[in-house]
Amino acid sequence: MAINWVHPARGVQALLSLTVLGLTSYVSHWWSIHWRQSSPVEVNFLIFAPSWSLVALACLIIAPLKFSHAISSTPAKYGLLALEGLTMVYWFGGFIALAVFLSDRICFGAVCNVARASTAISAVNWLVWTATFIFGVVRTVKGGWGLRTKNRLGRGVEGGKVEMHQGV
Repeated sequence: MAINWVHPARGVQALLSLTVLGLTSYVSHWWSIHWRQSSPVEVNFLIFAPSWSLVALACLIIAPLKFSHAISSTPAKYGLLALEGLTMVYWFGGFIALAVFLSDRICFGAVCNVARASTAISAVNWLVWTATFIFGVVRTVKGGWGLRTKNRLGRGVEGGKVEMHQGV
């Protein structure tokens, strides 16, 4: 029996999202106290991305577990795939924007190190989201998520099980 690696990956995504949310919130708070103005958009976007990710993770985890009958439709599958793809794009934009912002500044001290760590952790989280998105695309294209396929003899197969009928 194959181990489904997507569930541990979702846990890693949640853990990294919470970490980035905490780190960038610290940077944003320091910025608003020290400079007495709103924190930069790049920092604020890396507060939005993990917040969005936690909501998206709730949908991506709960929908297949509780509503498996509903996600067997094509629009639902593509909707969950679009949600995961959008989240992946948010992480990519967030860590690139903050990395470029930090590269143009003279940056030192604890807050700068926290912002750099947030950028690095965001890049790792983007890689995990990319892996699960690619897996979702492959699974959708190959007919995963409970789609009915046919084996080489033309008999109906669902989830690797052969259909057996009474009296056969």
